[in-house]
Amino acid sequence: MPEDVVAARAAAEEESVFGHPPVDPDVTMTYGDHPDQVIDFYVPRVQTGPGGPVPLVVVLHGGAWQARYDRRHITPFADFLARRGFAVATVEYRRGAENPAPEGTSPTSPTSPICPVAGRWPDTFDDVAAALDALPALVKEAVPQADARRTVLTGHSAGGHLALWAAARHVLPADAPWRTSGSAALRGVVALAPIADFAVAEKLDVCGGAARQLLGSEAQFEERRPYADPSLLLPTGVATTLVQGRTDLVVPQAVAEAYADAAAKAGEVVGLTLLEDVGHFPLIDPAADACAVVAEEIAQLAW
Repeated sequence: MPEDVVAARAAAEEESVFGHPPVDPDVTMTYGDHPDQVIDFYVPRVQTGPGGPVPLVVVLHGGAWQARYDRRHITPFADFLARRGFAVATVEYRRGAENPAPEGTSPTSPTSPICPVAGRWPDTFDDVAAALDALPALVKEAVPQADARRTVLTGHSAGGHLALWAAARHVLPADAPWRTSGSAALRGVVALAPIADFAVAEKLDVCGGAARQLLGSEAQFEERRPYADPSLLLPTGVATTLVQGRTDLVVPQAVAEAYADAAAKAGEVVGLTLLEDVGHFPLIDPAADACAVVAEEIAQLAW
């Protein structure tokens, strides 16, 4: 497909996903004192499956770990999942420095100016770990019909990275403050166009070098990668599927393929669903067919 056609389609996909109005959650609860340490909960809108408690989907939003992108853009996707019968928890976390994007652009667009800092070390990781540790107790209060034993973790782009990382906390280096003694109680992970291999992402300049910014300086990038790069935290023993658009200009297919290859070398099979003529944003766009594919991948693990 000609590059100009791919670029035009990508722009239309981006406009579509950001054209949905935010959907207010049913309940918002805190897991810390910082304003960003909150979790939005959506109760299931319909009953699917055999009845009784419903699976819980935990959503980590993307946006290159930058402050100008918060959880509001993922709320239509959370509502979409709730309308599919899931209980949904959308996690907010501390991100990088403020640097407003020009109106009509997004921080993950290849043509947008990039924030000088993506994410915060170690705050971004502190928050994701703390949120997931607090989640079981919060779920009981916020969405009592949710079955925490059937939890699926999902995330898009930078959130896909965080989802893979969170599922791998038990294989972090021994001195990592986020390391857990055992694997997370998850049915699985569905990572959507994840920034899943930092070395490949840097080579491809994904989101203007956001992975390097997340970890700090060039020297800190190599020093901290073993604590943050999902491709170095394998095998996890957690069922994992990656969903990736073949025409993704933001996080190219090669990044997901690199993670899947790393998993195979570690003796773990990771599912990789590649969608033809799909870019970065349809995966979380309720108006796109790709979003229904994502919901089905989640359902296969959850039910």
